[in-house]
Amino acid sequence: MAQSATPTFAARWARAVGVAGDHTFLVWEDSDATTSSWSYSEFDEIVRGVARTLIDLGTRAGDSVHVALTNSPTFVAIWLAAVRLGARFVPCDPHATTPEIALQLDRVKPRAAVASVRRTDAYLAAKGSSDMPLFLVDEDDIELAALLAQPIDRGGLPEPDPLDPAAVMFTSGTTSLPKGVVVTQANYAFAGDAMAAAAGLRPSDRQIVALPLFHANAQYYSFAAAISVGASVALMNTFSASRFLSQAARHGATHASLFAAPMRMILAKNPPQPPDLRLRHVWFAQDLSAGQYERLCDLFGCRPRQLYGMTETMPAVLTSNIADAAPDCIGSPTPGCAVRLAAVPDQPRAGGFEVGELQIGGRRGVELFLGYLDDESTTEASFAGEWFRTGDLAWRDDDGLYHFAGRRGDVLKVSGENVSLPEVEAVLAEHPGVFEVAVVGRPDPVRDEVPVAYVVPAVARPTTVAELTEWCAGRLAPAKRPRDYTFVDELPRTSVGKIRKFLLKERPAHLDDAT
Repeated sequence: MAQSATPTFAARWARAVGVAGDHTFLVWEDSDATTSSWSYSEFDEIVRGVARTLIDLGTRAGDSVHVALTNSPTFVAIWLAAVRLGARFVPCDPHATTPEIALQLDRVKPRAAVASVRRTDAYLAAKGSSDMPLFLVDEDDIELAALLAQPIDRGGLPEPDPLDPAAVMFTSGTTSLPKGVVVTQANYAFAGDAMAAAAGLRPSDRQIVALPLFHANAQYYSFAAAISVGASVALMNTFSASRFLSQAARHGATHASLFAAPMRMILAKNPPQPPDLRLRHVWFAQDLSAGQYERLCDLFGCRPRQLYGMTETMPAVLTSNIADAAPDCIGSPTPGCAVRLAAVPDQPRAGGFEVGELQIGGRRGVELFLGYLDDESTTEASFAGEWFRTGDLAWRDDDGLYHFAGRRGDVLKVSGENVSLPEVEAVLAEHPGVFEVAVVGRPDPVRDEVPVAYVVPAVARPTTVAELTEWCAGRLAPAKRPRDYTFVDELPRTSVGKIRKFLLKERPAHLDDAT
């Protein structure tokens, strides 16, 4: 594809406004369950009004706009305004600490920032003596009065180049400190086009978004996909396990995207299925147990389809088809995406199949992220030629379907024997007394390292260490059996539910001896 033919996200938004101007773009349910809605044309006027404000502050192409907000129309408006100006949108976890915010501000040097009034003290402390303009807003505010100026004419907006940075997404840090992923205009467009096609999204469809908007999932898989085809989005102020299905029904949602953790939370609440639920497609990431998956199929009225993707890969590069939908299958390569398995020495097999590292092919800045912010060495180390090294492991079955096998650090050497931690987790997750589990390695003076388990027990059916020990003894070889079990109320997570295993590894050993 010639570079001149590569679409931009700014152009995708402009096209949606031109083609679907009178069609609903955004439905917003605030913290009081009050609903507001805007058409594409109406919201574009807000976007151009915010763009004017940013221009008046001196924001130009290449400048950064930092945002620390929960889900809200303001978040969406600033995002799209920055995109239309060719600026870099930098979303921050709205619950980030002052040091975390300060680190981001120092790295991106924003021209302006927008933060929640609920985090005023934390953000002001992070901003320090900087004269950077800061807007403090209430996420429930639908007027956006503090940010709106006379809308700039569409003809007065620049035309960004495909490889112009459109965002810096700080990764959620499940294994280490966050890195700044540079996302281009072409990246957003490609992600939206690919995900819309994979989900069979139509202009008449509606996405429900309850995951945090600062994360790639909501941006790539839901909003960018909707904009690609002129569909609508129902945006919730936050995720609620008890209200999710009723919200989906009330807003006529046909499509959703979730992680396994929120889905288990829905199961724990055991809500009734609303009679008017219209969901026909649900993406999910991370494995579920077979029992959990079948219960969710009944609740949602459709078979959720698993996917695999990263902030760096833009769309989910592996997606399950309806016929392949299963609790433990991440599918086949998404059309337009290149995926391969690279050999990993001494990696244990899974189900008789070779396990390798998932590597993703594509052009940097188009199908793959442009690079890590101001970190060329880390960027280059993340590639094997033109292939991005995900660090994640998988195996491919005889039907060509991929199955997740953990990260490269998820393999232990126990007395010289390779042990796959995801395999141990899968066995424990099937125990009826286990709600969730994470298994990590601990140094051992005799065996080099051993697996230890952190278990969230099922409320309805609590379990014991003796029970779990017996369960694993009948299902796992001795080297694979956890040496300790720690019962916890919850596992440490990122804001979208990914387990932060490195925090479990850092727990003082004496905390685990109580079991």
